[in-house]
Order: sequence, then structure tokens, then C-alpha cells
Amino acid sequence: MKCKHTPVASAVALMLMSVAWVAHAQQAPEPEKKEADAKLQTVTVTGIRASVQQSITQKRNADGVVEVITAEDVGKMPDKNVADSLQRLPGVYTATAGGTEGGFGENDRVSLRGTPAAMTLTTLNGHTVSSGDWYAENITGGGRSVSYSLLPSELIGRVTVYKSSQADLVEGGATGTVDIETRTPLSFKERVSTMASVGGVYSDLSGKTDPQLSALINWKNEEGNLGIMAQAFYQKRQIRRDGQEFLWWDTINNLWGGNTAVLAANPELDGKYISLLTGSALFQQERVRKGGLIAAELKATNDLTVGVSGFYSRLDADNFNANYMYAPVNAITNGISPSAYTIEGNTVTSIAFPGTCPIAPCNVSSGVQDIAVRPGSYSDSKFFNLDLKYRASDKLSISSKLGTTQGTGKTKDIGFEVWSPYVGGSYATHGLSKTADVSVPGSDTFSIGGLSDAVGGWASIVTAKDKEHYGQVDASYQTDLEIVPSIKFGARVARHERDLTKVDGTLAAAGTDPANAPLDQLTHFPGDFGDSLSGGLLKGMWTIPGEAITSWANRYVTFGGHSYQSEFKIKEPVAAAYAMANLDFGRIQGNVGLRVVHTKEEVTNNQLVTAGVYTPVTTKNNYDDYLPSLNLRADLAQDVVGRFALSRTMARPEFGQLGGLSLLDIQHTGSGGNPNLKPIRSNNVEFSTEWYFAPKSMLSAGAYYQDLRSYVTFGSFEAVFYNQSEQQYTTYAMSAPVNTTGKVKGLELAYQQAIGGGFGVMANYTYADGEETGRVPNSACADTGNCDLVGLSKNSYNLGAYYENDTFSARVTYNYRSSFLNGVNRKSAIYQDSVGTLAASVQYNLTKNISLSLEGTNLNDPLLKSYASTPDQPRAFYKNGRQIYFGLRAQM
Repeated sequence: MKCKHTPVASAVALMLMSVAWVAHAQQAPEPEKKEADAKLQTVTVTGIRASVQQSITQKRNADGVVEVITAEDVGKMPDKNVADSLQRLPGVYTATAGGTEGGFGENDRVSLRGTPAAMTLTTLNGHTVSSGDWYAENITGGGRSVSYSLLPSELIGRVTVYKSSQADLVEGGATGTVDIETRTPLSFKERVSTMASVGGVYSDLSGKTDPQLSALINWKNEEGNLGIMAQAFYQKRQIRRDGQEFLWWDTINNLWGGNTAVLAANPELDGKYISLLTGSALFQQERVRKGGLIAAELKATNDLTVGVSGFYSRLDADNFNANYMYAPVNAITNGISPSAYTIEGNTVTSIAFPGTCPIAPCNVSSGVQDIAVRPGSYSDSKFFNLDLKYRASDKLSISSKLGTTQGTGKTKDIGFEVWSPYVGGSYATHGLSKTADVSVPGSDTFSIGGLSDAVGGWASIVTAKDKEHYGQVDASYQTDLEIVPSIKFGARVARHERDLTKVDGTLAAAGTDPANAPLDQLTHFPGDFGDSLSGGLLKGMWTIPGEAITSWANRYVTFGGHSYQSEFKIKEPVAAAYAMANLDFGRIQGNVGLRVVHTKEEVTNNQLVTAGVYTPVTTKNNYDDYLPSLNLRADLAQDVVGRFALSRTMARPEFGQLGGLSLLDIQHTGSGGNPNLKPIRSNNVEFSTEWYFAPKSMLSAGAYYQDLRSYVTFGSFEAVFYNQSEQQYTTYAMSAPVNTTGKVKGLELAYQQAIGGGFGVMANYTYADGEETGRVPNSACADTGNCDLVGLSKNSYNLGAYYENDTFSARVTYNYRSSFLNGVNRKSAIYQDSVGTLAASVQYNLTKNISLSLEGTNLNDPLLKSYASTPDQPRAFYKNGRQIYFGLRAQM
């Protein structure tokens, strides 16, 4: 007989289980306290060792499964945003990109336990925060995950990673929640406190040095009941990324034009994947992060405290990307057969075409140069928040939050494209061992030819605005019951909105005239381009500076009508309420609770009525979620803590998965949204044990399991859209998100110890194993058996060591994660290969309040490698180089 468990029944079952656990716990005797514990309370330690002790203490005392980072942890490492700090924790994964764009030498997204970043909720001081993206595909993708490149490490007072859920946490983190706590004015010890750092960063690939500035001042009145804090930062960095990209792996069968003739002459190529566009890509960006935080706090009475805070961060991200691509696709679609090739499995590992064009007239090209400039690209994040804390009586305390947050992402994308004459050419791949050997004769000399429309371009302005208004009330009541010392309850309402607009640019006919191309500023890729990449990637190509392309676009590109098929609006009102009981049975403490959430989803897309005419269509859905949770913490022995957690959680789909549309006009592929997606729901269980065997030392082991009941994967279909490049409607091979099921299970091990003499070590390891368990029709899992989960690395670990005395401190860490599925792009999966990064810092105290620092990130100059469905089909090789930070810090 099968029993169907309703959400309410599940909640009741959880509460009954908690009673059973408590009854069992009461049979255990109270542990004896060691004298050393009492002595520990009288010892004052500062610096790295103090931060280690604070983090361990807070982790030990927490009811749930948490990890903690304090401000001192950040101050002793070259952490330039919050994600840099989080990557050292077990079970925490970071990515240097918001999507499949590769990476730019700075951590940008955070996820937990092998699940997509959208399933991890990031909050600031317990409330939500909106952020934007500057990269076009991430803007149109409409992600929910916060861009950590907008959150400098100077913000941190403390970061708590909640791996297990509890009812008083804002819903939205199916895998967990990262709460970033900023400093508060009344928390400072002195009446006036100041902190400032002046320094710079040297990026060895760009060869440039840029300023890094931050400052904080805090004031309190003599009575200590009024405080004002102001914090500001300005950080600039010049990015250069050298790379080789394989933008289009496909079979000849899926092409057009002369492909049938080529297949007839070369039947061995039937169904084999060829790299149809293989490019040498030079990315350059000036990245400026600036902003600040202002907060005021008033203790109006002994029972009432009022706090207000405002935050703004903006990342100016002007960038330039030149990509010279070898293009066998043009020869094949014009019926030219290769002169030689090799095949391994389903992959054409090398291919060459005759040096002389065998057809006449030869309207064929061997290579194409795409130059994209994105002036004015930026992202930002801001919030205003009002906090109230009121003690109504000795037993009842009430707190509330009221605020608004908004994030914007915008990019103006201008492209200039030149096709070269036919000269043959070849490539030979080496899997992921090194870059492919590519040859395009004459690529170092500017030439136009082959295609009749050999000069072209594109332009668009994409803007996404993300905002939320929220209000919440929480109350805590101290009871007279020993086993339930307090209960907590509250409610929250929010209204989230996401709007995306896209304005297309039109290139005038005069802009396609080679005589009007900006050839007076011809130059070449840097002479050392690709020197840090092994292999035979194409070098020495001609190019044109971004400023010249911008001037050309100002003359010949006009921005006019909206691309309505790509635009969407989403409204998402939410209401939630919860009740939670804190439990205390001596050796066992914890909490049990239930959170109830009602979500309304309104997604408005523009659907094609007739040629050039669109009409808005709104899809509405309502969802109710019942989210029970149980956290138990047991003192198994004097210094041993055991934990058990059980919960049901949810995360809402990415906005782009609900309403977005992204089209690749040349490939005739794309991805579209599904407004009927359900929230991602997960049933979670976890066990862990922690042994605190010495001061500033800990050994822990834990296991977890997540049952993903409505995980989001991608299915495939065909649809007709307007092709901006071809100026006509064409059929696209599309992918769209659909709900399925999945599971994740894993193991986490952690160790850290102060070994004496100022030295300490740390290490942690996470194993995660997961897959899609549903076989949704027309999905990769059903069709090819590829059931990998996005973002899941099976193995990750961190190693670190530190030394500290009164005047000198040093710390080094190494972070590693194995390969993972990064997403779907250009009709194929993209896997990020395994990568390890080395960071180190040293600090010398000139005086009690002034110190010099030297810090480094990416010191091993890691090679970022990605591949398609197999490592035989590389997608990209990237090098971002090392970054060396130096500075003077002062605090009083």
C-alpha cells in the first residue's frame, strides 16, 4: 500500500521525530566541563588566530549546519570580493563567470553542494539583494544569483553559510543561504574608529597597475546610543584574457547549401563533429568597482533600537573582444570538400582544405574577424533598509525590516565583421592537452574578399532591471518551558520584478562598404598574445582598436525599434509566514518549524502575430509551498558535537528560464523561456560530527542527501523567429527549460589546527555525486544518457597554512574543484575542466595601527579549459594571468 505524504503531514512527522529524538537524548548524562575551557575564556588573541577561533566558536554553537567567516579572515587573504573568501569553505563552490562566458580572473558566483548558483540564496543582513550583470548573455539569461563582483570584501563583518535550513530564514535557497553581515555603528568599541587602505594591483598579462582604495569611518556619541558609519571603495583593474575558442561544434548533416555534396564525397564524415569556427580571442576590459555603505543606528530607549542603511555598488565594465576565426563552415556550405582529415570517435580532430579555391566564382571565405566593443557596459546593486528592534517585555522581542533593493545590468554591444578571401587553411586539435594548431595563410594582413557582403556588423542595447520591495516582522517569545525555552514566529511580504528590454541597431548600407571601414588604425594582436598558452593557436592577426570601431558605429549604426521577441516582464508577489520552536534538552538543542510560502508568477512575453507584429501575452501561475525544518545539535562527548538536519526547501527558477530568449543567427540555434516552470523543490537530510580537540582546532565529517523534486533541465524543439543577421524569419533549433527530478548526495570532511609557534593548517574536502533522475522527452538525459547536473563538481578541496606573530603574518591557500557542467550554449553542453588556484598574502605591522601588505591571486596562472560533450571537443582555453596586490593599511 502506498502512502501519499502531504506537506502538512510531513511537517507533523518532523515534529514527532523531534520529540522522539529529545526523549532519547534525555537518557544521556550531562558532560563534565574541563578546567581548560574556563581558562580559554580569559585568553585574548587577535589576528588570524582570533578569527579562526571566532569562526569555530560560532560554528560550534549554531543549531544548524553552518560555516562562518569573520572580517579578520578576509583581512589576511587577498580576497577582493566576498566569493573569494567563501571558496575556502567545505561544500562551497565558486565560478569566475556568471554563465558560460569563461572567466575573468575574479570569482563571480557562489553555489553550494554541487547545485546551480540559482539554488543558493544570498542575503545582506538577512534581507534580499538585487544585482545586475554586464555580460550580454547573463543579462538576457536573467539569473537570480547575486554577482559577487559587486560585493567587495571590505563590506564583511561576518558571513554565515547556512547549509541546513530553518523556518526563520528567507525562502529561496533550495541548497542553502549565504548571509553577508556588514558592520553596524554601535558594534564598534571606540567612539571614533577609522580604517583605510591605499594600494594597487598589478595584472601581469595586461602589464598594468591600477589603484585600490577603501575607507571607513564610524562615530558614536558619548552615551553610546547613536552611531553613524560611512564606508567607501574604489577599485580598478585592467583585464586581459588570451584565449582560443571553438564556438561551433556540429555535424555536416546539420548544415545547409553544399553540405550534401561534401557528405557524398566524404561519407566517413557522416555524423562526425567538426569545429566550424575556431578562433584566437583577445579580451580586454577596464573594470572599475566603486560605491559605499552608509548606516546609522539609534538606541532610542533601552527597549528600542532603530537602524537605517543604504548601499550602492557599480561595476563599470567597458570591454573589447577581437576574435579571428578559422571558418570551415563557409567552405563546406559552398560545397568544397576537405583535402585531408582525421577522425577519432565522433570527432574530426584535424581537417584541411585545398589552398586554391576549386569553384568559380569563388564566393567563399576561409576566415572571419569579429571585433566587439561594449562601451558603457555596467552592472550595479543598491538597497535601502530600515531595521527596528523592540523589546516589548521581558519575554517578547520584536524586530522588523522594511526596504527596497534594485540591480541593473546594461550593455551596448557593437560588432564589426570582416570576411577574408579563400586561402584554404587547417586545424588539428589535441583534446584538452593544449590548444589546437590552426593555420590561415595571410591572417596577419588585412584583406577583404570571398563573400559579396564581406563587411558587416551588428549592434544592440540590452538592459535588465531587477528590483524588490520587501517587509518582514519577526517576534521571539521566551517561554517558561525548559524543553522549549523560546518560540519564534513572523511574516514577510515582497514584490519582485524583472524587466528586460532590447533595442536593435541597424547598420547603414554605407557601413558595409569596405571603403568606409576604419582601416586607418589597423594594428595587430599584442606581440606576446598566446605566449602563456601551449599549442599552435593562431597569432599575429590584424585587428582594429575599439575606439575606431566605436567611431565607425557612431557614423553608420542607428538604434531604433525594440526587439520585442527578446523582451519580457516578470512580476512575482510573495507572502510567507513561519513558526519555529527552539529546543533545549540539555545535551540536545535545536529548532523545529514550518514556513508557508505563497508565490504568484506573472510572466509577460511578446508573441509573433504576423510579420513584424507582436502582442504581449501574460502567463499567470500560483504556488504554495510548505517548508518544514528540523535541526538538532547534540553534545556527544566533552568536545564532540553531532548534528542532524531535515528540511524541505525551494528555489524559484531563473528569470531568463521563465521569460528569456537568446538567438544565434548564424547557427540558427537558441534558447527560450518557459513561463510554466515550477519552483525547484528539494527534500534534504544531513548528518555530521565535529570534534573540537584543541583551541582553534577542529575535525569534522558530514554526509548529506538532496532529493530534487522539480529540478530544471533543458529540452529541445524547433521554432520560427526573426533572424536579425539575415533580415528574415528562419527556423531555429531551440532549447527550453523544463522541470524534471534529480538527486545529490555527498560527503564533507574538514580539519584545521593551531599547531603552535604561531603556525596553523587547514584542509577540507567535499565529494558530491548527483544526476537527473527524470527522463524528460527531448532532453540530453533522455536522448543521450547525459544526466549531469549543472554546477556539480565531484571533488573539491582546499589546503592552507598560516603563520602569525606580533609583527608579521603570512597565509597561503590552494583551492581545487574538478570538472563540472557549466551550462548549455550554442546548441551544446559546456563543461568547465578541473582547475586549481593558488593565493597567498603577507603582512608586516609597522606599528600597532599601520601595516604593509603584499598579496597575490591566481599565482599559479591557472589555465581555464572547457569542452563540449567530450574532452575531445574543446570549447575554450583561457589565461587571465596573475594579480599582485600591495598596499598600506591603517586603522585607529
